[in-house]
Amino acid sequence: MAAPIEAAPPALAVTKDARRDLQGWNPNEPGSWNSRIAWTTLWTTTFNLVLAFIIWYLPGALIPTLGTLTGWNLSESQSYWLLAMPGLTGGFLRLVWMTLPPMIGTRKMLVLSSLLMLIPFVGWTWVVTLPTQPSYGLLVALALAAGLGGGVFSGYMPSTSFFFPKSKQGTALGLQAGIGNFGVSVVQFVVPWAIGFGMFGIAGQVSVDGDVAKHVWLQNPGIIFIPFALVGVALAWSLLKSVPMKANLRQQFDIFNNKHTWLMTMQYVLTFGIFSGLAGTFGMLLKSQFGAGYLTWVFLGAFVGSLVRMCWGPLCDRFGGGIWTFVAGVGMALSAAVVLIGQIAGGDNPSFPVFMTGMLLIFFFAGIGNAATFKQMPMIFNARQAGGVIGWTAAIAAFGPFMFSMAFNYFSRVEVFSAIIIYALACAAVSWHFYAKPNAEAKS
Repeated sequence: MAAPIEAAPPALAVTKDARRDLQGWNPNEPGSWNSRIAWTTLWTTTFNLVLAFIIWYLPGALIPTLGTLTGWNLSESQSYWLLAMPGLTGGFLRLVWMTLPPMIGTRKMLVLSSLLMLIPFVGWTWVVTLPTQPSYGLLVALALAAGLGGGVFSGYMPSTSFFFPKSKQGTALGLQAGIGNFGVSVVQFVVPWAIGFGMFGIAGQVSVDGDVAKHVWLQNPGIIFIPFALVGVALAWSLLKSVPMKANLRQQFDIFNNKHTWLMTMQYVLTFGIFSGLAGTFGMLLKSQFGAGYLTWVFLGAFVGSLVRMCWGPLCDRFGGGIWTFVAGVGMALSAAVVLIGQIAGGDNPSFPVFMTGMLLIFFFAGIGNAATFKQMPMIFNARQAGGVIGWTAAIAAFGPFMFSMAFNYFSRVEVFSAIIIYALACAAVSWHFYAKPNAEAKS
């Protein structure tokens, strides 16, 4: 069970010398918790989290089309490497951002993060307008910069957990992460639509897919999203406050002495690692197996997973997260088996309905698992440690896009989905033993 949160001063106030720092904040005591401040923090952070996921997955939405542009020449292997880069930096930057909430506070972290994300937004909007392909190194650099959108998650979510009582954290974190994850489906839906028409008289590009040539305007998504990113900066600056829950870097390392940190990392790699990895490579899978015309369906996977994650928070608050993590592991294994059977039976011509059914089921159960794990961690650890564990597990799982891009680049689809089945069943067994069965060691 979770250790008690350290006692807080009885009065809730904002100090005069630090107008944005709350004093006497203890969300588990009604007299020192302000629901308006908590929900304002959640919605402001969530708005910026949606934008973070948009920039994290913007290269993935653009890259399948880049290789078809006149004057550009990207091989499928180069495309998979570009898809991998945001996942690589996203994972590493989460290791940094997980330490920031107790060190600089929610407001400073959000403002800084929102400002930095403007760099890849502007960069990708500019580079796609070039008439000939720039150096591959520049594309890699911009793909790495987009990983910032993945990195900030490990600061946003832990800091939000400081603002809510344990009884509401399943709902609050489920809403925030679920709505934030919608950024993936938003960018995957908007890009195919937005690149189909001109805006403000700006010239487009010529895309040649097979014998079919058409005009596209790849700068349009950036033109659409950059104003929202500026609004996100303004909201973070004007609305947010910070909880003075201070801890230096050394103190935050105590989470690694607890075996449940490692077990929950295993669980979150299953759920969010596979969600993020498959969401990042879904477009290339559809294009390589069924053709570019099927890219209009790419948003469905992330949409299903995000919607389920958002809706399952209250169920996790009611029944606990452990049992749902177990259900997620079993469900993801069975869903991957559907995809695997379709791949084996179809060979070079897999069935699109079977493939989509299996993939959407994987995203569905991943959404359940994502909601469940974020309910478990505040129950297993004390408040500060829970924030650190949320950040750490999210950091490791954020390598999903990198791992899956490399996996599909160097291994067959049969091998990849077979590995998913084995790993999901192993995670289900761990979840049942430690967290779900009636006499579980850390029933949560």
